[in-house]
Formats: sequence, C-alpha cells, structure tokens
Amino acid sequence: MNPTEDPQAFFFIFSKMLLFLRNLFHASCRVSSLRVRPKYPSSSSLSNSSFINASSSPLVWFTSFFCIIRFPFVTKSNPEMLPENLNVESLSQIVQHDYWDDPRIVNVFGSALAPIWVSRFLVELRKDPNLAFKLFKWAKTRTGFCHTTESYCVLVHVLFVGRMYIDAHEAIRELVLLSRGLPGFDVFDGLWETRNVCRPGFGVFDALFSVLVELGMLEKANECFLRMRKCRVLPKVRSCNALLHGLSKSGKGDLSRRFFKDMLGAGVSPSVFTFNIMIGYTCKGGDMETARCLFAQMKQLGLTPDIVTYNSLIDGYGKVGLLDDSVCIFEEMKDAGCEPDLITYNALINCFCKFEKMPQAFNFLREMMRNGLKPNVITYSTLIDAFCKEGMMLEAIKIFIDMKRVGLSANEFTYTSLIDASCKAGNLSQALKFRNEMLDAGVSLNIVTYTALLDGLCENGKLEEAEGVFNEVINSGIIPNQEICTALVHGYVKTKKMENASEFLKEIRGKAFKPDLLLYGTIVWVLCSQNKVEEAVLVISEIKDCGLKANHFIYTTVMDAYFKRGNTNEALNVLQLVLDNDIEVSVVTYCALIDGLCKKGLVQEAINYFQKMSDIGLQPNVALYTALIDGLCKSNCIEAAKELFNKMLDKGMIPDKTAYTALIDGYLKHGNLEEALSMHRRMKEIGMDLDLHAYTSLIWGLSHLRQMQQAKAFLDEMIRKGIIPDEILIVSLVRKYYELGNVDEAIELQNELRNRGGSDNSNGDGLMARTVLVLLSNSSSGKDRL
Repeated sequence: MNPTEDPQAFFFIFSKMLLFLRNLFHASCRVSSLRVRPKYPSSSSLSNSSFINASSSPLVWFTSFFCIIRFPFVTKSNPEMLPENLNVESLSQIVQHDYWDDPRIVNVFGSALAPIWVSRFLVELRKDPNLAFKLFKWAKTRTGFCHTTESYCVLVHVLFVGRMYIDAHEAIRELVLLSRGLPGFDVFDGLWETRNVCRPGFGVFDALFSVLVELGMLEKANECFLRMRKCRVLPKVRSCNALLHGLSKSGKGDLSRRFFKDMLGAGVSPSVFTFNIMIGYTCKGGDMETARCLFAQMKQLGLTPDIVTYNSLIDGYGKVGLLDDSVCIFEEMKDAGCEPDLITYNALINCFCKFEKMPQAFNFLREMMRNGLKPNVITYSTLIDAFCKEGMMLEAIKIFIDMKRVGLSANEFTYTSLIDASCKAGNLSQALKFRNEMLDAGVSLNIVTYTALLDGLCENGKLEEAEGVFNEVINSGIIPNQEICTALVHGYVKTKKMENASEFLKEIRGKAFKPDLLLYGTIVWVLCSQNKVEEAVLVISEIKDCGLKANHFIYTTVMDAYFKRGNTNEALNVLQLVLDNDIEVSVVTYCALIDGLCKKGLVQEAINYFQKMSDIGLQPNVALYTALIDGLCKSNCIEAAKELFNKMLDKGMIPDKTAYTALIDGYLKHGNLEEALSMHRRMKEIGMDLDLHAYTSLIWGLSHLRQMQQAKAFLDEMIRKGIIPDEILIVSLVRKYYELGNVDEAIELQNELRNRGGSDNSNGDGLMARTVLVLLSNSSSGKDRL
C-alpha cells in the first residue's frame, strides 16, 4: 500500500519520524553537556499561577501532540481556549473533592493537548503526591485518553519524594512495558531528563534497574547499569545481586562474570550474597579454579563466608572428584565455627558415593546423625542409588524399606534408581513392581524412568511390553528423547525385527525429530545389517547437514558392511575418508579392516596395516591378533601365524578360542598332527573349553589324516558335552569310514546315531541323529549295509 494514498498511514509514519527527531534532540543535549537541561524548571522557580505556558521547546510540544493523537478520540473543544482561573489551589480542590465535572477540568480534557496539561498538573501537585497520583489514575479512566511518557516519569519522581515506593515501582513497571512499543524512547532517558521536577534523588534509577531485572530484561538491566555508572548513579548492591542471580540462573555465564567485574569496578561494595552467587555458579559449572579465587578474594575484602559459601565449594569439589579438597573445606568450615547442616552432609555423602567411596560416605552419615541431623529423602535416595550402581540390590532395598519406615516418601529419583538397577539385573518383575508402587504413590514417571524400564524390557526381548511403555510415554505428553528411541531401535535389532526398526526410524524422523550421534549410529547399523549400505552412506551425509560429525564407529560400521558385501575398494575408500578428515580411529576400526582383508585373501595388505598401527598410537588387541592369525592360517602361512601367536603370549595377552582353533585347523591342514594336539592340550591346561568350531576343526582334520579313532573320540566327547555336531561333519566322518574300508565302524556310527535318534535326548541330539540317518539313507552303500 502506498502511504500517500492512505492519509492515516501517512500521518502515522510522519508522527514516528517526529518522535525519532525529538529523542535525537534530547540525546544530543546529553552528549554535549553530560547534564541534560531539565524539561521542567526546578522547584524553586515554579510559579503557582502561570504554569500553563509554552516554556518547552517547539519540537517537544509538536511531537508530544503527535504522541497523544496515536490514540484517537473525539473533541469539539478548541485547544487554544484555556480556563483563566485554573491555578494550583483550584486544581487541588478539584482533585481532592472529585469535582471532575468542573467546567475548567472538563474543558482541559476536551482538548487534544490534555496529556500535556496533565503532565504539567502533576508537576504543580508535586508537593502532594497523593493528589498527583489520584489525578493520574483518574485521567487514565477517561475514554480515549493516554498519558505521555513524560507524565509517567514526572509521576515516578513525585511518588518517590512522597515515599510512595510501591506505587512508584508499579508506575515504572507499567512504563517499561509500554516503552516496548515506543521505538526510540528509553525509560532511563525519560527519568533522567525529568529528575529536577522534585528534590533530586536517585532511588528512582535503582527502582528502574530492579524492575528490569524482575521483568527478565537482563540485557537491558545490564545496559541500564552502564548508563547509571556513566551518570555516577549506582544501584544498590541488593539490586546488583538480583541481576547477578538472574544471569547465573539463565546460564549467561559470560555476562554474569562481566557484570560482576563492572560492578566492583564501579565501586559497588559486594556482599556475602554477591560472592555466594558467583561461587555457586562457577562450582556448578565445574570451574573450581575460579571458585577458589573468588573464595580468596571474598576473605581479602573482609567478608566472612557463610554456610552457603562452604556448601557450594564442598559440592563443587566433590562433583569433579577432588574429594580431598571437599574434606579440607569441610574442616575449614568447622574450624571457622560454621556448623554443617543437612545440605553439607548430603553433598559429602553424594560425592563419596559417586566415586565409589562407600565407607567414607557412611562415616559422614554416622557423623551427621551424631550431630542430631536426621537423613532426608535426598540422603536415602543417594545411598540407594549408590548401592544400585554397585549391583547390591538387597542393600538398596533394605535402605528403601527403612526410608519408608521413618515416614519418608520416595521421589522419582529413588524409584528410577531401583527400576534401572532391577532391569540391569534382569529382574523385570521387580522393576515392574517398583513402577506400580511408584504410580500408586502418586509419583509420576519421568523420561529417565521410562527409558530405564523400556531398555530393560528390550534387553530381555519383551518388545510388545517395550512398545507399550513407549506408547505410555506418548500418551503422558512426555516428548521422547534420543535415549529412549535408541533403546527401542536396539530392541528391534536384537530380536531381528529389522522392518520394525526401519519403520520406527522413519516415523520419528518424519516428525522433525532430530537424532543425536548415538541414534544416527544405530540407524547406520540397522541399514548395514540389512545390506543397505548406500542408504547408510546417505545418512552420513545427513549427519553432516545437521552440523554433526560422524565418528569412527559409524564409519567402521559402513566399512565392515562393504567388506561383507565383497566391495573391498569401497571399504578402503571409507578408511581413507576417515584418515583424510582427521577422524580418530580406534582398534575396532583396524580390527574390522584386517578381518575384512584377511577374509578376501589380502593377507599381505592386512599385515601392512597391522604394522602401521603403532605409528598412530594404537596397540592391537586380542581380537585383532586373532583375525590376522586366522587369515594367515587360511592363506597357508602357518609359521607366520605361529610367530604372531607367540608374540601375543609375550605381550601377556591370553589368546581366545578362535586363535587356538585357527592354529589347530592350520596345523591339521598341513598334516602337523603333533602341533595341533599340542594346541588342544594347551587349551585344556588353561581351562578353555572347546566349542563347536574347535571340535569341528579337530574331527574334520583328524579324519582327513586318517586318525579315525581320535576323531571318533572327539565326536563322543563333543556329544557328551551337549554340543550338537552339524550335518556336514557327520556325513564327512561316515563317508571317510567307507573310503577307508572301515565299514563296520561306519555301521556302528550309524547305529549309534539311530539309537540317539530314537531316544529322548534333551540336548537335541535325537533330532540331529534323525537328520543324519535320512542323509545316510540316500547312500547306496549305506542302504546295503542297513
């Protein structure tokens, strides 16, 4: 819309421009002299009868007119027609006796300049603040009337002189809120320009500063302080403390530190409360060095630390693990004659429990009770949580019962600790019992409680119940976080419900839910397990778009998926991408790399990467050695594998079953029976039981070396231990008997398997034996002998 086509819009814009010029005019006055020429004369020079005149500058008058016509009202009076007999005495009579129908006052309020006259009325009534306030309030009730900002500022000064501080405070509050819609107007400027209306006093500016803090306008309050400091009008320390407290609570640490420095630099004397605010904030942020300096500065200024100071330091040192420093502050506190309270002991008990120093925690508990202090719900909850984290559920439950015995009600933190510990111990029935008790007690579950319960259900494969818990979270109005979503996805993956996992991930991503790196890692893992590597790569791009950086776990998952698909080049490209982007790799990354290369027969490349690990500060673990040993054995490099195996032992590592099995298999394939059996004996000596793969390697290798008696002995041992041999192994062994002409042994084995097939075998041997008999029945030689 073109303003020239709409007179009202043009008029509005024009008035805004004039208001801006007016404020600019006053600002230039302040800059030129550092003392503003008062808009109103001082109290000694005011006349009682001739105050309705044009003493102000034309610009102020003109722009004031445009200010008031922003609130349109109808007038039929001529603004130039002013009552001749209206003076201070008559005005006082009118206001005091509510003569609002007096023609003189009616005539004034019928004028478009009424807001300006009211401002002057307030100046003349300054000696009677009650009358001034009464006039101000009555004027506000007039239809279409709106006070000028000058009227508010004059009223505030008048009320302060009359010690009507509460009313003055409310007037400032109202003016600050109204000023948000007045571009170019600053409340401090308005109050400063009208400061000479009454006897000069600067409590008004402290009140303005306090109002800004109360309204949460913390940055504005800080700006106000800087203006006050420039004008040498400082707020009270109490008001400064209020701003410091607000800044600290809102997490604006840098601004709070800067204000504290400005406050001291301006000459405001800090109180104990001032230092308590700063020490408390720095302790919560873990900045104990700054807290220590503030504590020392506080004492240098002659201020005596109180119990709040000591408690903040004890808790702060304890949370970062500096337990000795916590105890030192505790002892200093007692030496200074400051008696520890329940908060003191709870802080000490909590930090010692957190760092698994339970005996010391109980010492503080006993000292607390000797001093006549009774444990509260925080004390009990801290101890319960500590026992839960140690896996000592019986002790935790005993304390929980004692807590109820003394009449204390458990809170959500208490129940969450018990539910989480029960789930981790696999005791879901107990976890659900605590959940029901929690609800019966009227304690609402929070997102942490729901996450612990859902994770426990997922770990135990109870997906339906876990989905029920997740739906309960949605229905309760709680917004699911990354942890609970990740737990449910892991639950789906663990129970091999990949489609459910994919659908759930699509659902939460479609609701503008932003996963964190942990959940993104789970998404990549699910896609790779479904062989959807290309989609996983797209997720990595999405991670970058979100401003996150994929970690080595995510890249390792994709690299491993490429290896499993046989895409060696793509896998190596992923590794190169990791190195080019300076992403810190782990032993897990190299384990997947070397295992993938070995399984593709690229043993020499695997050895090269293995040898480079020390250059980047990584030390191979057992899994990595095992992967390389297995690759060397399968590539017929048995001597190199043996050398690597001995190197493991020299480093004090204990080879796992896979390493032993790989060597046994390699020795047998090379016909080295003695070395293979030696490896088997070493396994038995260290108490390592053979598994399916180890037995299969031994039986298969011995049979191919025609050591049928030993092969049969290992088969019998395997079956006695309840390890079910696979079909290929049995068929291979029976056929070997026939190849060697040992028909009787073959028949004996077949009969033995048939007997096992007809017996009720709890280990599942019967089912396996029947399967083998079916296979053997297809052999013509087997048919003849059966």
